[in-house]
Amino acid sequence: MTFKNKILPAGAVLGLIIALLVVVQSQKETPPAQPVAQPAQAPFMSYIGGAGIIEARTQNISIGTSLPGIVKTVFVNVGDRVKAGAPLFQIDDRELRAELLVKQANQVKARAAVAEARASLKDYQAQYELVRHATDRRAVSVDDVQKRRYAEELARAKLASAEAAVTAAEADLKATRTSLERLTVRAFVDCEVMQVNLRPGEYAPTGVLDTPLMRLGDLDRLHIRVDIDENDAWRFKPETRAVASLRGNRDLKTDLTFVRVEPYVTPKTSLTGSSTERVDTRVLQVIYSFDRSALPAYVGQQMDVFIETPEVPVSVAAEAPAAAPGGKK
Repeated sequence: MTFKNKILPAGAVLGLIIALLVVVQSQKETPPAQPVAQPAQAPFMSYIGGAGIIEARTQNISIGTSLPGIVKTVFVNVGDRVKAGAPLFQIDDRELRAELLVKQANQVKARAAVAEARASLKDYQAQYELVRHATDRRAVSVDDVQKRRYAEELARAKLASAEAAVTAAEADLKATRTSLERLTVRAFVDCEVMQVNLRPGEYAPTGVLDTPLMRLGDLDRLHIRVDIDENDAWRFKPETRAVASLRGNRDLKTDLTFVRVEPYVTPKTSLTGSSTERVDTRVLQVIYSFDRSALPAYVGQQMDVFIETPEVPVSVAAEAPAAAPGGKK
């Protein structure tokens, strides 16, 4: 047998061995991938499960401006605690300050006109007094008396007009001062600065913005807004216990305190940060609270919430709608 004839059978045998090894290897079970973090577990036998998102106790306050313009000064930084009435930022006010000086000058001018009209009225009153009680018509004519009377009435009307001009000038000045004050945006409640999305020199527009100029909120005690599927809403009881776990570490959890129910079942908002994304599910929103020091949690963070429910009799459970995947009967 030649060398070439020996190579062919050997190659066939080698190929068969490789094929057998591939078949054996493919039949081995691949171990399932372990999750990065174990899912949260409910501490109750009967419960409602829902997704929650953390928000400030005052809800998250989106700050805007009623007057557009270039930002002149930003008075606060992220993390600052501010009192109600404290300035947050200021829009460029040079134009309104120049206008204010003009309005102040107009007010001074209007007041001077009042003083002039009042002096003129006194003069015409004195001239009319000289002739109004005269009985000898040879000393003064009837026509002269009438002229002086009408002159006094005209001077009185001019005084009233000048006083009205002062009122208008003061109102105009007050309006300019109000507009000037509106260029400084202030905090409406005691709160903490969560976001600052503007810098000096940037243009601050008005209206509802996708990204607000600032975000504020009272963070002394955090709230969590829980979405309960409408199919489970009938099972919810405000007086029952509730527990929230942080996503990513189910061991970090805390008891919740019931705050309120928002009694309007609303389309569920997909928790992606968008205010317009919707899904077909409708949910009842329940607000709970917990102490800020209980968890290393932040506003906007999602949590897994479990709400204890009373045991449901079998007959009632059979007639009730099927529970959502997040809940357990």
